[in-house]
Amino acid sequence: MRENDPVTSATRQPQTPAAAAVRPRLIATDLDGTLLRDDKSVSPRTVAALAAAEEAGIEVFFVTGRPARWMDVVSDHVHGHGLAICGNGAAVVDLHGGPGTHRFVKVRELARENALDAVRLLREAAPGTVYAVEQTYGFYQEPDYPKLHMEIPDQLAPAEDLLAPDAPGAHEPVLKILAYHHTLDPDAFLTLARLAIGDRANVTRSSPSALLEISGPGVSKASTLALCCAERGISHEEVVAFGDMPNDVEMLTWAGQSYAMGNAHPDVIAAASGRTVANNEDGVAVVIEQLLAERH
Repeated sequence: MRENDPVTSATRQPQTPAAAAVRPRLIATDLDGTLLRDDKSVSPRTVAALAAAEEAGIEVFFVTGRPARWMDVVSDHVHGHGLAICGNGAAVVDLHGGPGTHRFVKVRELARENALDAVRLLREAAPGTVYAVEQTYGFYQEPDYPKLHMEIPDQLAPAEDLLAPDAPGAHEPVLKILAYHHTLDPDAFLTLARLAIGDRANVTRSSPSALLEISGPGVSKASTLALCCAERGISHEEVVAFGDMPNDVEMLTWAGQSYAMGNAHPDVIAAASGRTVANNEDGVAVVIEQLLAERH
């Protein structure tokens, strides 16, 4: 997040690309519910818009809650730079070479001590919470964790055992914990978890169900994007960001221009400086086309 920035999401006014004083150098877009249509496809119009942006010298970053192994869906659309911020900021992955060749270039892990504290604190605050553990190259879950993901876990065991120093995946960094509750309202669960866990970890959500994503302290899409931009000499004013769910809020607040999708969560609409049409109507492509038209 920006330091000492007096502008908040409550005071920011919607703007159109024409109103932007700074030419964008980087586009940061969420995937599910944003760049991808509901059938998980990337439309030909969107592929063309991304290619046109890069031809104009604008970098494109995919910034997602997805783990690295779920990035094959965009591998064909990265046009050369091939970088994605995964796991809500927990990893930066090089997608060059296509499916199966992904390489981690930055890992911001959740320390096992913090992970265990988060599990304990949330169990106390919300009895009935069940967990899964996302690592760089492994996925583990508790026996009662629902089948939410299209994969078979590497091991079934209580989260405390999965996070123990002698656990099977102990040599691999933990990227995030997934916490699910069968009965709580998703937004209420998020608020409860943030209060319970405090500064031991960062808690957000991107699912329509009561599924939370728990990362290391200070790890978010925004903070990792800020690191990547700083390495490239790109300021936040030169970033255009797109998103639809609470895990996008910090990134949309940080970016100089930001757009909530037509299908976005109310918190996202409040955080963004502008709004575009829904993901199924190619809302990202619509804005990119407008931005590029303004450059001529």
